[in-house]
Amino acid sequence: MPETLIVNEIFHSIQGESTHAGLPCVFVRLTGCKLRCTWCDTDYAFSEGVAMNLDDIITEVRAYACPLVEITGGEPLLQPNALPLFQRLCDLGLTVLLETSGTEDIANVDPRVIKIMDLKCPSSGESNKNRYANLRHITAKDELKFVLADRADYDWAKSQLAEHDLAKRCSVLFSPVWDKLPLKTLAEWILADRLSVRLQTQWQKHIWGPDARGV
Repeated sequence: MPETLIVNEIFHSIQGESTHAGLPCVFVRLTGCKLRCTWCDTDYAFSEGVAMNLDDIITEVRAYACPLVEITGGEPLLQPNALPLFQRLCDLGLTVLLETSGTEDIANVDPRVIKIMDLKCPSSGESNKNRYANLRHITAKDELKFVLADRADYDWAKSQLAEHDLAKRCSVLFSPVWDKLPLKTLAEWILADRLSVRLQTQWQKHIWGPDARGV
């Protein structure tokens, strides 16, 4: 039997987040997630999806002739066949991003993949699921993301920066929850505390609106 994955959607859009924001990107969204973050905006990926073999996924990705690919979810690492997909995409010379919640083991991810890993803040309701052992597999090319809903999240994230010396490991992203924490407020907090982090927003929501799918 061919290797398969349950795929929620594959689409070509502008990368809305990370240090690659603004670049055209092909997104492969895989189905399934064990978390239920309070602010989740992709709950349709919890169960919606169809089985696709890796050859067909790669054919669809290559049809867009785009050098940047992101594997996202849901949580991609819940499906073991995500690992060979990463490898095959990297073998094609593509720049491959992995968007992961940080609750699954990242040790076996192809080292060529750029890992964008969350540390879940308290307001998510899932901060007790953070797998801190993953931090030893984060390299300088990877990125750590905090999604912040309020000042308590910000203070918690600040404490994580200090405790784990995160800014020296890789790029650190602070992202406000859409319609919860104003971008200006978060920017002012970062400036006041002189944090060495990157403020980010979800550009796809600014461009197409907060409820659009496939963008």
